[in-house]
Amino acid sequence: MDGKLRNMTSLYLTNEKGILCLYRIGSRVANNKYIGTAGGHFEADELNDARRCVLREMQEELGLEETDLTGLRLRYITHRLKDGEIRQNYYFFARLKEDRQLTSSEGVLQWIPYDQIAELNMPVSAKHMILHYCSAGRFDDTLYAGITEGTGTTFVPMLEFEG
Repeated sequence: MDGKLRNMTSLYLTNEKGILCLYRIGSRVANNKYIGTAGGHFEADELNDARRCVLREMQEELGLEETDLTGLRLRYITHRLKDGEIRQNYYFFARLKEDRQLTSSEGVLQWIPYDQIAELNMPVSAKHMILHYCSAGRFDDTLYAGITEGTGTTFVPMLEFEG
């Protein structure tokens, strides 16, 4: 293991009925899979600021500004080892302030009811995270950390360290 890192962010927009997902078409990373509405790799000046990265990606891919959202929060951080890289994903959740139609040049946006999320073809870490969110995370404000291995992802609440 040589210590290479790949840092990525994703944004999931929610409402009372479900989650807005992007069916990504033509991507070298997540082709023909469902993912968050916006996201991508950190730029060099964003390495210590996941929020800054997700806001840039959101503006580039959806044309949204932070003022278009309510409750933007980092909710999950997942880690996995793949192809010799430690892949760290920072998942943000928010709601649109108004019911507006969004478009994406990255694929097709679709509202997915919470009870249908399990049926989606998604990247492994995102799939485990979104299933945890649907069953537990959407009912609290906890930040969760997850380690993904071949058998699944183990999530633990990240609490403020007081030691």
